[in-house]
Amino acid sequence: MSDANALDQAALAPYLEAEIPGFSGLAAIEKFKSGQSNPTYLLTAASGRYVLRAKPPGQLLKSAHQVDREFRVMKALAGTAVPVPEMLHLSAEDSPIGRMFYVMDFLDGRIFWDPALPEAPDNNERAAIYDAMNGTLAALHDVDVEAVGLGDFGRPGNYFERQLARWTSQYRASETGSIADMDQLIAWLETHMPADDGLISLVHGDYRLDNLIFAPDQPRVIAVLDWELSTLGHPFADIAYQCMQWRLPHASGFRGLGGVDRTALGLPSEEDYVAAYCRRRGLTSIGNWTFFLAFSFFRLAAICQGVYKRALDGNASNPEKARTYGEAVKLLSHLAAKLIDKQGKS
Repeated sequence: MSDANALDQAALAPYLEAEIPGFSGLAAIEKFKSGQSNPTYLLTAASGRYVLRAKPPGQLLKSAHQVDREFRVMKALAGTAVPVPEMLHLSAEDSPIGRMFYVMDFLDGRIFWDPALPEAPDNNERAAIYDAMNGTLAALHDVDVEAVGLGDFGRPGNYFERQLARWTSQYRASETGSIADMDQLIAWLETHMPADDGLISLVHGDYRLDNLIFAPDQPRVIAVLDWELSTLGHPFADIAYQCMQWRLPHASGFRGLGGVDRTALGLPSEEDYVAAYCRRRGLTSIGNWTFFLAFSFFRLAAICQGVYKRALDGNASNPEKARTYGEAVKLLSHLAAKLIDKQGKS
């Protein structure tokens, strides 16, 4: 097979029939176009439809592409207020496809790729979709991690210090050229690190609209997907990461809300969205907001750099799209540099 991401259906079928109760008659495998980190596939079988998510092929960065963590966290969240698909099987590294993967139930629903929600019938629907997204995030951060068996899902200590060290290391390992804004951003984050306030929760790590599945006929979240970056950490990392989308240009690969007339579309402002989250969690406000936002830009830029490097190395899930991520790193670090510069002048 010329495609490094293609799966051997003949080898996979008997394995899945042996490992997943009720699975039979694998008829087709179709790779989803979305997803840059872990290639994901729709399996169509006589027994129904399933989703397989695998590590990418090739040499991988240490601690990246941990599909086993995704499997564990979604399995643990079953039965909580955070909706997830049913998890069916986690393979070993020496699986029939030569890398670790998991299989979960396929859920038929809506994924909104454009945060401006052009397919929504009216402003009330758009507002309700955003409110459901907000409520699900608050529910996630309210999960009792000890009760669901995730008390050891992260490391102790200052979450942002750990994450800054991790993603700086990942960025340097995949760096393909010097970017002044990125170097400035890393230095600023190191010198403006807030003290650890003791807040800890399960964090998703990539919480955004297109990682949610909504019910086909109502503004209700039926599944949260893509848990690869989940860990125990600071809840404000998730809310700031999501609000970063308000600042990213809509006319770009990020599909942000920058330049969109949010009021005309019935979409919440960043301030209103944060206020709704705080009300749900019994908080008065969120301090150090500029740091949390700047950190979100940095972390996404580091992730994009890794995707770009994999594209150059020939290991990206979607190589054509991945090559555009090199420019995205420059955009993200520049937006963050403007943010911290504005903070310094205020």
